[in-house]
Formats: sequence, structure tokens, C-alpha cells
Amino acid sequence: MSEELDISQFEKPMIIRTLRREDFEDILKIQRVSFPGMDPWKIAHLESHLRIFPEGQIVAELDGQVIGSCSSVRLNFNEYDERHTWSDVTDDGYITNHNPKGTHLYGIEVMVHPDFRHMKVGQRLYEARKELARELNVRSILLGGRIPNYHKYAHEMTPREYVNAVMKHKIYDPVLSFQVMNDFTVKRINTNYLEDDKASLYYATLMEWNNYDYMPPKTRSHFKTSDPVRICVVQYMMRKIDSFEEFANQCEYFVDVAADASSDFVVFPEIFTTQLMSFLNERSPGQAVRKLTEFTPQYIELFTDLAVRYNINIIGGSHFVMEEDDEIYNIAYLFRDDGTIEKQYKIHITPNERKWWGVSAGDSVEVFDTNCGKIAIQICYDIEFPELARIATEKGANIIFTPFCTEDRQGYLRVRYCAQARAIENQIYTVISGTVGNLPQTENMDIQYAQSGIFSPSDFEFARDGIVGETSENLEMVVIGDVDLEILRRQRQDGTVKHLKDRRHDVYRVDYLTEQ
Repeated sequence: MSEELDISQFEKPMIIRTLRREDFEDILKIQRVSFPGMDPWKIAHLESHLRIFPEGQIVAELDGQVIGSCSSVRLNFNEYDERHTWSDVTDDGYITNHNPKGTHLYGIEVMVHPDFRHMKVGQRLYEARKELARELNVRSILLGGRIPNYHKYAHEMTPREYVNAVMKHKIYDPVLSFQVMNDFTVKRINTNYLEDDKASLYYATLMEWNNYDYMPPKTRSHFKTSDPVRICVVQYMMRKIDSFEEFANQCEYFVDVAADASSDFVVFPEIFTTQLMSFLNERSPGQAVRKLTEFTPQYIELFTDLAVRYNINIIGGSHFVMEEDDEIYNIAYLFRDDGTIEKQYKIHITPNERKWWGVSAGDSVEVFDTNCGKIAIQICYDIEFPELARIATEKGANIIFTPFCTEDRQGYLRVRYCAQARAIENQIYTVISGTVGNLPQTENMDIQYAQSGIFSPSDFEFARDGIVGETSENLEMVVIGDVDLEILRRQRQDGTVKHLKDRRHDVYRVDYLTEQ
């Protein structure tokens, strides 16, 4: 019997997969040869696509080589004028306008290397995009289609006449003919769609593929008049206590208050667990903080129980935690109402924390999914570094919670002014929760100063002065306020100013090194 032929040596599988960072240079090369004379992507564009909507970025790979790609963004198309430009609908190619709950998928680019154009690569990419639309349960796929052969007929035909001729197969257009064969229909013709598309004379067809599997939400309409989130901010009094149980009783009181007001979140201050030091009888701050870390399991169990029992999301202030590397970290925990837990390490450590407690720094900006959208936590000093808030916003955060602990008015105002600045710069809501009172027998925690609050961007639809609510200075109390995520979304698109849309990506950018 002859030896069996190994057919695997002849295989050259074409793989359709999502984009990876190592594909960037290949994508740029394909774009330059596919669209000569047009401005290609920048690395910053591709980084933004991968960070914001990775599942919408698809590539075709053959024998280990990337030979084509397609890019998409998810949005509510009713928010855009049908006469939109490519820059309008893609935020100049950075897709920071991506809406994870959007009702439509918008195709912003498809390209295939010229050497592989008769292998149905484009069709495979389109099918992958259609499958994504089904998985996401969006109404349809929309795109602005170039008509690159129009310049050959412009002297004898209007754009409409040219499109009609292509639709009747009297003229072949490499883009429009392909889209029609892939079940897309023409909705309208846009002018000045792509500023460097000279071959199309800057015209484009608005094309749509309807998702027959789309299941509409079980409401009368997908339009929202409001999307409120209620936040209860605790301004916590630091006073001497005699046991962990006494601390737990105080915490439960505030959670109960928040739950009675139907709050979605209750927010506690930074390192308010240092109140436990008041009964540890340890004068050395370095030793006291290490004893404090021994309460970590009890602290986590307490707030997990409260979150589930009161059906509320808890920003559990922050707590000093000793981890396996024997280092102490300042960590803020999110205790979700379903019993799950997330954590954010403090990234910027103050000179005071280093000197007295030997605290180590974290190095990751986290954004957390909740039943009220995406949120971030930036502990005290971290809110004073604008890059962190920008990174969190680009990851989708709508609210940044800032537990803080300051001993004087100057320190407090640094936190407050920066939180309000971050709200304006990033068109987000910010929340600060601080400690008041004193622990006279606890070294380095003897005095506190705070005025906690909830802040919004500054525009007509938001609260006057950008203050949703604030406590009185230096009194133990709560402030409860509603922030509206629907107003936030609308203002990002159509506000008096549009900080996110108007950023000069061609001049500056923030690189988040942890993801590289």
C-alpha cells in the first residue's frame, strides 16, 4: 500500500478574524496601494478602533498574510443627518462616537490588496460584517459607498443618472456594483462625503442592508427621553470607634439611606476604613496600616453583603490592601448589586502616602460595566491627572467616581476643581466623596476637610454651574442627585461645544501604554 499523501502541505486557508495590533503596518500598506492619492489611516486611528470597538474591525488573512480588512462603528443612525459626511459619522476616523447600544452598524472602510482581488475577499469580509450585525441584533448595516468610476462619465451624466445606470448593469462601478451584488440598496446620494475622493468627485451613495433577523426591543420605541442614574454620595464622619462591628453599622446606615431613596449607586470616601485604626492602639503609621490590611476580608464581605441585600451598586471608598508581593496598595472596590466585585488601584501616590504608609502604585485604568452603563473610579490624586480621565472616557465611561481624603481646604479644592474640569473636558459626570471629622489619636489621620458633590458638564441641559448637588462643608451627611445619560449622549453630539468631537487628533493624542 502506497504511503498516504499529506494534503495539509497544500492547504492555504483564508482566515477571517478580528484585527490585532500586529496587523497595523499591513493594513496601512494595503490602504496605500488600494487607494492611491487618498490619505491612509494613521496608527492612532487603528489604535482607537481596536480600543473602542474591537469586534467591529475584521481582517482577511491568507497563508499568514493580511490581504484585506473592513472597519465598522455602531451608532444610532437617527442621530445623524442623512447628508452626513464620512468625517461626521466616524469622528474623523477615530470612532469615539461609537455607541455600544446603537441600533445600526455603519461600515467605514473595506479594502482588499490588489494582488488578491479576484478571490472573493471583499465578499467574505461583507459576510463577516453581516454576521456581526446579526450577533449584535442591529437593524441594518449602513455605509457611504464611493463611486470611483463616476469621473469617467461626469461630462455626460449626473450622479443620479450614473447610479441608475450602474443599478441596471449598463455601467460597471467597482464599488457600487459590488455592494448591489451583496444585497445593499441605495437610499440617497450624498455630496462632499469624502474630502479626498477625487475619483468619485466627492459623491457617495448611502447604502443599506437590512438585518431580517433583527428583534426590536420590547418597548414602543427605541428612542429614550431620559436615562437617569441616581447617585447617593456619603460625606463620612471620621470618629473614634471600638470595633469593626461599629464601623459596619455606620456603613449599613448610609447604604440603607441610599437604598430608601432608590439610588443606583452609593459612594463612600477614600481610605475611610482608616477609622478602624482608632481602636488598633498602634502609634506607628507604618505598622498601623499593616494591621489595617488584616481587615480586608471582613471589609469585602461586608460590602458584598450590603450590595446584594440592599440591591444597590456600592463604590466602597478605598482601602489599604496588602497583596502577595508584600506591597500595600490603595484600592477602590466596586461592589455590584449582583454580588460581583471589581477593583481599581490608585495610580498616583501622594508624597504623604509614601512617607507615612509606604503605599505602592497601580498601573491600570479600568472601566467597569454596570447596569447603569460604564463607569470608572479614580482615587483622589488620580483625578488631578487629566490623561486618566481621557483614557477612561475613550474606554466608554460616562461617570467617574472619585473617593477622596484631604486634610485641608487647599487639598480639597485641588480635587474639586479637577473633578469639575474633567467633567467639562470629557463631557462626563464626575462624583467626589470625602471624609470629615477627626481621629485625634490616629497618626496622619487627625483632621479632615471635605465638601462632596456631583458634577456635570457645563451646558444648557445640565445643572446650573455644572453642580448636580453638593453637601455642606465638614458635616456628616449625604447628597442625592440624578444624572441623565441620555442628555449626556445628546450633548456629545449636539452641544454648544463638543469637546470629544473637536479634539485635534492631528496635533496631539494620549497613548495608554498599558495596552501596548
